[in-house]
Amino acid sequence: VRSKTKVTKEYIDSAPNLRLIIRGGVGLDNIDLNYASEKGITVHNTAAASSIAVAELTFALMIALPNHVTKADRTMRAGQWAKKELKRTELYKKTLGIVGLGRIGTELAKRATAFGMNVIAFDPFVESSEVATMKTELKDVLNNSDYVSLHLPLNHETKGMINAEMLNEFKDGAYLINTGRGKTIVEEDVVEALRSGKLAGFGNDVWYSDPPETTPLIDAPNVTMFPHLGASTKENLLRIGDIIESIIRDFVTAK
Repeated sequence: VRSKTKVTKEYIDSAPNLRLIIRGGVGLDNIDLNYASEKGITVHNTAAASSIAVAELTFALMIALPNHVTKADRTMRAGQWAKKELKRTELYKKTLGIVGLGRIGTELAKRATAFGMNVIAFDPFVESSEVATMKTELKDVLNNSDYVSLHLPLNHETKGMINAEMLNEFKDGAYLINTGRGKTIVEEDVVEALRSGKLAGFGNDVWYSDPPETTPLIDAPNVTMFPHLGASTKENLLRIGDIIESIIRDFVTAK
């Protein structure tokens, strides 16, 4: 299944012979994991496949925001020459704070380092890293980062985690990028931070639902939005297919 399919209790009960669920992607929040476990159903994802694709898209947003890529394109198409208004900033020697240093966060850190950025990270499950300086407190990352990139799973602890209180911990004029899970942020609070200037910009690829029924981000300033394209590369889809095939073969062989 992909992210749009909701594997609920009712869904599982409708397939009495179901023994294996494979999520073609990373997040498992669309699957009732507790009920699947109760029914003896094995659940896998293809997390290893998507790391490069999502990291590259995240970095694309990091480049687009301070270079006003979307606004420059729109003003040119409207016949406006906005050279004086669109002042760019460089990534070089800026600090990237990664929240959640898993596979994707690690790949992002490698790319940021290649651009001459300083990389710090917070992850309660990672004590040390070769690609980032680990911080023991999330606030240490938020206080000191020019760019903050979210790579969090969605659970009861992370849902709505980036709210008004947490946004106040950000460095003034920082950029926020979310290519993890949409519900880890409070959209209204992010919009307010953008309008107040607390955030210089927001890059987003993930939503409360796909597609979002409504979102205040549409009317917010300095936002670059994608329709959940993170894993949508031709190469990644082939990798996902290969991993799914391998999982099925191993599952059948084990039986």
